[in-house]
Amino acid sequence: MYSKKEYFRHSLLFLFTLIATTLAGGEWVYGKSVLGEGESLLTVEYFLKSLAFSLSFIGILLIHELGHFFTALHHKVKCSLPYFIPGWLGFLGMPSIGTFGAVIQMKGFVNSRKKFFDIGIAGPLAGFVVALVVLVYGFTTLPEADYIYTVHPEYADPDFQGFEEGVFEFELGNNLLFWGLGQIFADPERMPAMSEMIHYPYLFAGFLALFFTALNLLPIGQLDGGHVIFGLFPKVHREISLVAYVLFMGFAGLGLISPFAPIEDLMLYIPLYLGFLFVCFTKSGLGIQSRITLALSIAAIQYAMVFLFPGIEGYHGWLVYGFLLGRVMGLRHPEVTGTRQLDGKRKALGILAIILFILCFSPEPFIFK
Repeated sequence: MYSKKEYFRHSLLFLFTLIATTLAGGEWVYGKSVLGEGESLLTVEYFLKSLAFSLSFIGILLIHELGHFFTALHHKVKCSLPYFIPGWLGFLGMPSIGTFGAVIQMKGFVNSRKKFFDIGIAGPLAGFVVALVVLVYGFTTLPEADYIYTVHPEYADPDFQGFEEGVFEFELGNNLLFWGLGQIFADPERMPAMSEMIHYPYLFAGFLALFFTALNLLPIGQLDGGHVIFGLFPKVHREISLVAYVLFMGFAGLGLISPFAPIEDLMLYIPLYLGFLFVCFTKSGLGIQSRITLALSIAAIQYAMVFLFPGIEGYHGWLVYGFLLGRVMGLRHPEVTGTRQLDGKRKALGILAIILFILCFSPEPFIFK
């Protein structure tokens, strides 16, 4: 079915991604870089140790994509092998996780709600099972509490008062599932703070897996969650997708424009922000007037929220993903002929997928200080 050239290309991308995520793992987990010097140099020893992160993380992504892949083959829908996209940015001095993700490209025409549903839901469910195993293993095998001193020896200094101003600090935002697993399986005396989770390879890999699972299960457009909603609610999937996207963007941009900002700043920021929102609805299927109305409404509600609750703020990092959804991927799902309902088992799996989204979603997944 696939040529030797395709197998070679996809295998090479996978290998590059594995190397890139291992380099990123060395930076996050151990604070060591292949470009570092002295104690901060990523040696062969620490490169091999960093495989605990990269193999766990890339393994979960691989199982996710294979879930899509084999389900597509089962339904006789042509698709590509999984594309892994390496993305190590350490050479720029920027933090990265070593990859921009993985995808499969659908090459065959899908004209069935059931097939869309099956292919869409198979990936998140398969990846989630492996992520759950990785997280349970990570929580049940936590090292002694003084392990953190091997990464941050300065913590052992009684005079240590925290990092100096300007030093990069990073913290993972929690979600219901991650928190719950920690409560059930972790030894409280060994449980690290969320600001130190990046130094625990299995927990960091599992957290990232939950993050990507939640992103994929957003009930919008042609995301996996969009396929699920399209299968469960065929008559109102457009409305659900649009409402979910509006709420997503509403939270993402909350606090960007404030009535307490200087008027000269508002005169610049408000038009730019309104233009951004308008562009984000490019592939919504709405007319120009409706897009203008939505952009104005979202901005007005956000402005009023800040006025009523000073200091309230959303997670602005979501704006980039919101732009990709609305401008590049689109908010609409491909139509199919026929309106046959899903069977009971598929409906149950669809409800399970919605529950998993709620459990895995982090409103503020990455907190930079």
